[in-house]
Amino acid sequence: MTRGHRADSTSSGGDIPFLAERDLDELLRGGANLILALDGVQDPHNLGACLRSADGAGVQAVVVPRHRAAGLSDTVRRVACGGAERVPLIQVVNMGRALEDMRAAGLKVVGTADDARATLYEADLRAPLVLVLGAEGVGLRRGTRDKCDELLRIPMAGAVECLNVSVSAGVCLYEAVRQRRAAAP
Repeated sequence: MTRGHRADSTSSGGDIPFLAERDLDELLRGGANLILALDGVQDPHNLGACLRSADGAGVQAVVVPRHRAAGLSDTVRRVACGGAERVPLIQVVNMGRALEDMRAAGLKVVGTADDARATLYEADLRAPLVLVLGAEGVGLRRGTRDKCDELLRIPMAGAVECLNVSVSAGVCLYEAVRQRRAAAP
């Protein structure tokens, strides 16, 4: 997989194609250590903002399901401010199987859930990691949630119950970056 290479299939939400599932296998063989998986994020503005944060945090790829998810459209590209061109966006047929493949490659699979017992700040995010966030309003699907090694929540101090998925992605990714930098010699 080369940066900027795109698969032949096109996204459901625009005319810009995704990378293929086979590119995930290649990425995993190359030793990826930070991947963002988005389980059914349908708003193109949220997908674009997630790609922008992913680029800033040094994510090697963003993984999304083929169905019931935003496509890589012009809106996504515009909101991503270059992140869509720099971070590989890989579309998979089965998110659960993709998470299993990433775990088999040595990555820890950490999902976010409002009802998780542990908080983001109590977790060790220094290991090779797949961070999994769910769709707007509904969160992670049950099958995806069951594939996670650990579920975490972002502690909320105000009256709102949860953050927007793109804001949550930024908070979680940068906590992983913070921990890794603090542990570096």
